[in-house]
Amino acid sequence: MPSFDEVLKEAGEFGRFQKKVFFLLCQTGITFSFLFVGVVFIGQKPEHYWCRIPCAAELSKRCAWTFEEEYNITVLASSLMNYSSQCKRYDIQQNCTYYSCTDVPLSHLPNSSLGKVPLTTCQDGWHYDKPHSSIASEFNLVCGNKWMIDTTQAVLNLGFLIGGFTLGYAADRYGRIIIYLCSAFGAGLCGLIGAFAENLVVFSIIRFLQGVFGKGTWMTAFVIVTEIVGSEDRRIVGIIIQVFFTLGVIILPGIAYLIPTWKGIQLATTLPNFLFLLYYWLIPESPRWLLTRKQGEKALEVMQSIAKENGKCLPPHFCEITVSDKEADNPSLLDLVKTPQMRKITLILMYAWFTSAVVYQGLVLRLGIIKGNLYLEFFISAVMELPAAFLILLTIDRIGRRPLFVSSAIVAGVACLITAFIPKDMSWLTTSVAILARLGITITFELVYLVNSELYPTVFRNFGVSLCSGLCDIGGIVAPFLLYRLTDIWSELPLIVYCILAVLSGILVILLPETKGLPLPETIEDVEQLSSSSRHCGKNKNQNSSTYV
Repeated sequence: MPSFDEVLKEAGEFGRFQKKVFFLLCQTGITFSFLFVGVVFIGQKPEHYWCRIPCAAELSKRCAWTFEEEYNITVLASSLMNYSSQCKRYDIQQNCTYYSCTDVPLSHLPNSSLGKVPLTTCQDGWHYDKPHSSIASEFNLVCGNKWMIDTTQAVLNLGFLIGGFTLGYAADRYGRIIIYLCSAFGAGLCGLIGAFAENLVVFSIIRFLQGVFGKGTWMTAFVIVTEIVGSEDRRIVGIIIQVFFTLGVIILPGIAYLIPTWKGIQLATTLPNFLFLLYYWLIPESPRWLLTRKQGEKALEVMQSIAKENGKCLPPHFCEITVSDKEADNPSLLDLVKTPQMRKITLILMYAWFTSAVVYQGLVLRLGIIKGNLYLEFFISAVMELPAAFLILLTIDRIGRRPLFVSSAIVAGVACLITAFIPKDMSWLTTSVAILARLGITITFELVYLVNSELYPTVFRNFGVSLCSGLCDIGGIVAPFLLYRLTDIWSELPLIVYCILAVLSGILVILLPETKGLPLPETIEDVEQLSSSSRHCGKNKNQNSSTYV
């Protein structure tokens, strides 16, 4: 009986069917990027806001003031009397019933008296020129509360982490496409509900659930596209799908520029998830997964439909596909560390995920976006990531996964170290070397997705990728705290730490087996043979291929 890879070769390894499925699932990268970096726009700090002075809130409600009326009567008049502030107000208790709708609160007190009155926090809230532009103005996340915006992003990353564990496991047990569809529905529904959240607690809960389901769509889509193509084409789909993530980051500032409210941005960036439900009629279950669940007949039906759409026909003797005699086990955490090779691969990949997230996000935060037009600067910073994918595509088949992975991580680390010691007056050189560091770590970030999916067997590939990528989410939580705490000690200290992390990652990756030109491993036994096979694949490629199917 033929193996799956032999059947796939006859049906077409990257024909019309694979290209269609690949393009459809790539759209998931765009919506996931909206969720991943959307806080930059839905949580941006309001440009103009003022602490409401005593009685302003009550008078505004009683007198039904418009925004302009409240601004003119309270904020503008108060600023002329020198007691208008963004984060402080005078600690005075007033009987607001004595004021009419044309009175300026506190106007009866002389400036000399106000100078002796202590200041306190904004107990009556704030007055915003654009009250619904972001969650910061919607939920009063300014001044002493601004740290809560970072918390909402941390909650989102926690959702990514939990989603990686739970939905990664579910996709290996119940099927790729069913979990993808459920995740797409959940992401769309949570996005819809989140747009109408009445308070920060509800919004944070919804944000967490968005993270869970968003991670489910992204990771499952990535695994599906790598399972339905041949080994020679995996590097293309594994990299290009991440280009769509970058395209989403590029598109996002345009959406935010055209839509002035955070609720509108929330709806515009999450409702497209409902369109993915149409994939139920367009994308079948992964035949590789079906084989691991001993559903050989269904897998053959899928392969016949793939061959038909690709304009090919399976030979008559391809009436059955080799199915392992071993009982299909549900994936578990122990599978990732059961054997020496699996332990080594899992630990190194976890560290690579963590390092990529910390260094990448740290460099973005450190370089920041030059003060000016947020939308234009965000767009430019996103475009900078595009060359990474093309560099990978041009070199990965020539030098392999491992050499490129190692060199990009080390280059990123060395560039960070050099940047730390460049004189301040050579800003052009600092920017150039920092861009090199950003490019290097972006390449490692994109490679870790591909290498991770190629090093784990089909029986728990989705679970393994999801688990390891969970370290990326932890790195995303750690990155801003690491940056700001180290900067307090020395402004360049974070770069030294990034250098150590990145260079160590590059050294450790040397210990991983090379997967260039090899079929995807189906079992743990196949993974155990990867190390020796990768050393001899050039000498005995045919023999290795028959071993792994």
